[in-house]
Amino acid sequence: MKKNYLILLLLCFFISLNAQKKFIIPDSLSNKDCNYFNEKINYKESDSLKERLYAQSWLAKAKSERNDKQIALAYKSLIYKFDKKLRHLYADSLVIAAKRTNSAELIGSAYMTKGIVYYDDKKMMKALDNYLIADDYISKTNDEYLIYKLKYCKALTKYYLGFYHEAISLFKECVTYFKEQNDHAYVNSLYSLGQCYSRVNKYQLSSQINQIGIKAAIQFEIFRMKSYFLFSEGINQSFKHNYVDAIKKLSLALPDIKSNKDFANETLAYFYIGKNYWSQNQKEKAVAYFKKVDIIFQQQNYISPELREAYELLIDYSLIKNDKKAHLIYVDQLLKIDQLLEHNYKYLSGKITKVYDTEKLLQTQRNLENSNNSITIIAISTTAVLMSIISFLVYRHFRSKKLFQELMNRQPATSKLFVANGSKELDINPEVVAAILKKLEKFEISKKYLEKEMNLLKLASLLNTNTKYASKIIAKYRNKGIIEYITDLKIDHIIELLKSENKYRIYKNKSLAEEAGFGSTQNFTRAFKSRTGISPSYFCTELNKSIAVNN
Repeated sequence: MKKNYLILLLLCFFISLNAQKKFIIPDSLSNKDCNYFNEKINYKESDSLKERLYAQSWLAKAKSERNDKQIALAYKSLIYKFDKKLRHLYADSLVIAAKRTNSAELIGSAYMTKGIVYYDDKKMMKALDNYLIADDYISKTNDEYLIYKLKYCKALTKYYLGFYHEAISLFKECVTYFKEQNDHAYVNSLYSLGQCYSRVNKYQLSSQINQIGIKAAIQFEIFRMKSYFLFSEGINQSFKHNYVDAIKKLSLALPDIKSNKDFANETLAYFYIGKNYWSQNQKEKAVAYFKKVDIIFQQQNYISPELREAYELLIDYSLIKNDKKAHLIYVDQLLKIDQLLEHNYKYLSGKITKVYDTEKLLQTQRNLENSNNSITIIAISTTAVLMSIISFLVYRHFRSKKLFQELMNRQPATSKLFVANGSKELDINPEVVAAILKKLEKFEISKKYLEKEMNLLKLASLLNTNTKYASKIIAKYRNKGIIEYITDLKIDHIIELLKSENKYRIYKNKSLAEEAGFGSTQNFTRAFKSRTGISPSYFCTELNKSIAVNN
């Protein structure tokens, strides 16, 4: 028995090294059918060597029988059983095989799986693109479970991108549906919903959901999730500044999170424990946890936008202690992190509030590397930093002035009905394109984009088309993605209101955000700055000055 198991392990090792080469089914499995292999795959045990053998045998059997449905399902199992480097290759093969079946359900599921692969790689916009394609197919089926699974995937992506209100709407639907259909999906939906509520400052609702989640986890014997709800509540209490309670809950949740090898949430727990200690002025304890964040970053190369603050606080601490060596180390780390965030979180990278921006970090790095104990060198370095800061402030002042003037000189954009001469490239009937463009012009003129939570699904409905056509046509004729397109229309509307009507200039950002149909003040101010390069408050101040001078 032991000898046979050793042979099996060696065979699996050979499989993992030769995943893309022709595979021969072992004699012991050659008479098994595809259903046998399907039953043997347990997707929760991703590190099982035996299951890798089953997955490869399944694919070989399906190919020998030319059974496209089974080929697709086998590729799906391989995505979860083999090296992550091969996942995109298998996902592409899954989609190709699914398309050959002409099954809307299978094709939609394949694109959803491909989106999940992109989600795991933190490529959120590509994940959403695949979810939208999946939606076109899945919406044509009667498979409610698949429909709500896709909603859950889209909700996770929107949460990740910071569209919390849209994510909440989808998670609430998932909670209602999965409560009667799938215990694990129900509990997971509750967990994600609770996290969303804390991000939009609805702390009481977040706590209520976490309590419901803990009871559900116990009821359905999904005990590992009890710690995750405790973890979620710990972060929620951090936002409420209940530092002691937050630390207690996060510390209790940590052992289970670590045992699950969930380094992403382990890192978040360390960060928030550290941040809570920092807020209580217990900086030494805080720094110990921030250093744990750094250790995981070094080991796993994992970072997220909210973890960036840990390095800013480590830099602050090194300045307090006058520890130049530590200062240089964490400046170097933060520069690496900013590069990763720019690459992995491209959508959010420009919206992260940074105490230490890249130029300032580079200047600090150069100063530290060239410094020594000489008073003269220190004086020169200090002067250089001050000059850099002054130069930056002067540059920012004139740049802001220039951007303001450009906004003042800019004429209101008029809606353009582009001639549908590129419809062949889009592979869409020219008459359909022309009809959609006319409705798009009406959408812009009537300012329907000011509605709250305006998104691709709502826009496609207003245009009387599907989401795929809407995305393609706006990309072609407005040269923008859906999110950028709607956001820019909202911001341009507010700019013209501020320029033309006095009453709006005394509005606070919250009121302007509501006027433009944004879900939160923070999203509005970020969008305004991203669109114009200046903040709405600066624009209003300069606008009032300009009007006063002219009068």
